[in-house]
Amino acid sequence: MGIVINQSIKNTIITYIGFVIGAANTLFMYPHFLGETYYGLTSYLLSSANVIMPLMAFGVHNTLIKFFTQYKTEKEKGQFLTFVLLLPFILLLPMAILGYLTYDTIASFLSRENPIIYDFVWQIPVIGLCMGYFEIFYAWVKVHMQSVFGSFVKEIVLRVFITIFLFAVYFKWISPVVFINSLMLIYLASMLVMFLYAMKVKRIAFSFVMLSNSKSVLVYSVFIILSGSIANMLLDIDKNMIGQYIKIENVAYYSVAIFIATVISVPSRAMHQITYPITAKLMTEGKYVELNELYKKTSITLQIIGGLVFIGVLVNINQLYLLLPGNYRGGIFVVFTIGFSKYFDLILGNNNAIIFNSKFYKAVLFLGLFLAVLAISLNMIFIPIYGINGAAIATLISITLYSIAKLLFVILKMKLYPFSKQTLVSFAIFSIFFGVFYFWDFPFHPIPNIVLKSTIVIGLYVLVNYKMQLSLDFNNVVDVVLKKLRLN
Repeated sequence: MGIVINQSIKNTIITYIGFVIGAANTLFMYPHFLGETYYGLTSYLLSSANVIMPLMAFGVHNTLIKFFTQYKTEKEKGQFLTFVLLLPFILLLPMAILGYLTYDTIASFLSRENPIIYDFVWQIPVIGLCMGYFEIFYAWVKVHMQSVFGSFVKEIVLRVFITIFLFAVYFKWISPVVFINSLMLIYLASMLVMFLYAMKVKRIAFSFVMLSNSKSVLVYSVFIILSGSIANMLLDIDKNMIGQYIKIENVAYYSVAIFIATVISVPSRAMHQITYPITAKLMTEGKYVELNELYKKTSITLQIIGGLVFIGVLVNINQLYLLLPGNYRGGIFVVFTIGFSKYFDLILGNNNAIIFNSKFYKAVLFLGLFLAVLAISLNMIFIPIYGINGAAIATLISITLYSIAKLLFVILKMKLYPFSKQTLVSFAIFSIFFGVFYFWDFPFHPIPNIVLKSTIVIGLYVLVNYKMQLSLDFNNVVDVVLKKLRLN
């Protein structure tokens, strides 16, 4: 776990720095500089692009990680990478032709409730394509155990670009429409930076030959397209469907709440950048004892760290919303609802990596298809009735059921278990901290209130978990921090 902890710490720091920049964008600049309508439109376009991203990438970013360790020579690895880089064009070319011929029909359907969407629909696949190839080049550096720079580009550089363009809107150097058009250039630039770094880590020697296991690679990619599309759909379909049923300004309100709740999943995102290729390697080598140990370690470590973040969000949420414009303050219920779904998913550790790298990945797809249909149906029912709260309820039900199903699948099929008695102890600590700190605030301005309350909560939470020794990896991280601060 040494390399996992080392790069996970770096990725976590980078990701949280990115979230600080993203928080400034999401909680202040978007609402004040861009306005509700164009903020809602921006969120709609980016969430829609994220939904189709696995399709645009043809699932190659996961395929590359799964099959990479099966190739031994540099020549074979170059041939494999060339093959998977070309796979997306199987869909891209016919999709481009079909999209061009049917653009009016598609755009009219998507903009029936909000006409402003019509002129920007074509940007969705362009941004999705840039996202997809970014993930492919990112996967290339991950398999070489170099995940930190990719995390830096994805979490910090991308958001800094957006910040610069938001300031350009504020100073009236560009209009909100120009800002939205610029999103394509921002994502294209990020993709090119990732490509150049991938070439630096391990120069890609392109070789156009048909692989001996090309059928297996192709079949896996197709299933990953569907699985990845389902996962992304469960995450972002709510924003898309809000734009179909109610005013697009509500997408802005919902996006702020989702952003706050998503902070909880940062530790998971950071750790998975490095545990995914390690999981793939252990499964390829049949080392299931080590895999089960990794499963348990990631589960309890993420539960503790994610629990700390979630507690920090919940006990400060009321004060935080006092800093936002009045129209945004109806999103507290969304933060609670989505937050709990993220927290539960966090506890599952590297569950997704295990499933996608196992021989059972096809079976999970069919379950995911059912839940995707369920998510769409629930959003169609709840959004017209309850607005953004309805979208949150639909998302909670869908993601929770999907997470439970994947957990049971790993337990029953592979006899791998993420939980232990430490899981219950950690949840008890989480519950106690919520009960003690949620129902009171200092009689200060929200900002010093949040800072003081967070300091107390973080200090006590870390101390309790450290003394309880629930996670060796968590304690090691604390020891490293204390050593750097010369307190231990």
